[in-house]
Amino acid sequence: MKKIIFAVIATVFIMSACKKTTDVPGNGNLVVKFTDDPFNISYVESATVTITKIEVRKTGQDDGNPFIIVSDDPITLDLMELRNGITEDLPAIDLPAGSYDLIRLYVESAGLKIKDQPGEYNVKVPSGQQTGIKVFITPALHVEGGLTSELLLDFDLAKSFVMRGNLDHSAGVNGFIFKPCIRATNNSTAGRIEGLVTDTLKVKIKEAKLWVEKDTVMATAYADTLGHYAFIGIPAGTYSVFATKAGYDTVSFNNVKVFEANRTVLNFILPKK
Repeated sequence: MKKIIFAVIATVFIMSACKKTTDVPGNGNLVVKFTDDPFNISYVESATVTITKIEVRKTGQDDGNPFIIVSDDPITLDLMELRNGITEDLPAIDLPAGSYDLIRLYVESAGLKIKDQPGEYNVKVPSGQQTGIKVFITPALHVEGGLTSELLLDFDLAKSFVMRGNLDHSAGVNGFIFKPCIRATNNSTAGRIEGLVTDTLKVKIKEAKLWVEKDTVMATAYADTLGHYAFIGIPAGTYSVFATKAGYDTVSFNNVKVFEANRTVLNFILPKK
């Protein structure tokens, strides 16, 4: 049985990446990291997903069975524990050198526990165990002989768990359907954005909602009890970043630059309305 490594990336962490100008024959290593892009955490106590198998595909290979098994040991993730820079890692896997553009996850089950409500909702998983959930890797992940590459899988809870009913309605919730929305990022060539959310008196604001945009919303997050937030696995580029909370004005920063293998610190001060 392979050992699952639980990794916490500290707030002062600066990612490092190796660059090579020539390919080295042989196998490289692939590390798969899971994290979460959560919806309104004030309602949710836990959100679990059990994955039984993970496969990757070499770029451009469609004939026959082009997938390589990365892991076939079942792993259960609580996505609510994987927030603001916290990841859960699979063991490094030897892969043939080359480019990989697709990962497939086989999801056996999912569950959701709502705060102040008894029991856990067993969430319906349409065809996830039979055919697998395909996630394209953009840009493709390049594995080089003798080097380690990191693939980050970021679950968007707001879109992945579809609620039947309404938490604020007298009829309550009738259950959930798991329709996974997952972002796959080459973590070896990406950066991160992190910082604090406070008010004008420097009081830290918990559960403030933040999101990163580039044409469309790329990732969302919620500040923790210390007002800290983090977006990890953000491809190098220029973005707009927003922060808001009920009772406060929305604040945004444009032209936020993210650099490969580095962090960008961005602190928000939200004026009260």
